[in-house]
Amino acid sequence: MARNSLLDRFRPVGAPGPAGPAGVPAADDEGTAAELIPVFEALDPTIEKGSGQTRTAGDQAQQTVAAARRQAAALVEQARMDSAAVRADAAARVSADAERENERLLDEARDEARRLRSQGESRVPELASAIVADLVQDLLGRGTDTGQ
Repeated sequence: MARNSLLDRFRPVGAPGPAGPAGVPAADDEGTAAELIPVFEALDPTIEKGSGQTRTAGDQAQQTVAAARRQAAALVEQARMDSAAVRADAAARVSADAERENERLLDEARDEARRLRSQGESRVPELASAIVADLVQDLLGRGTDTGQ
């Protein structure tokens, strides 16, 4: 005999032992829907609880994402402020390095100027003598030219 109910396959058909009434009487006249309605009705509270948990989890996820976005924005803003400070520090270091280099070059130039001045001053008597000698020679040479 063919069975129409999906759940009939789980009903016992017979048991070992003496012959007697077998299985559970089937209510085939109501059909499968009538058998499943109580199951789904029993699941309604669980489904509602799951839906509530899903909504709560969605709300928490949105709050977490919003908090993460705020934190990321704060980190970006802090990085911008820090980068300005780092740039200012780097500019100050470059400026200080340039200032030190300028001072070094200025000191070298002063030393070179002192050396040249010292050399020039040491040559003044020699050059003065040479100039005077040239002038005297020139004056003496003119005097002989005019007498001829």
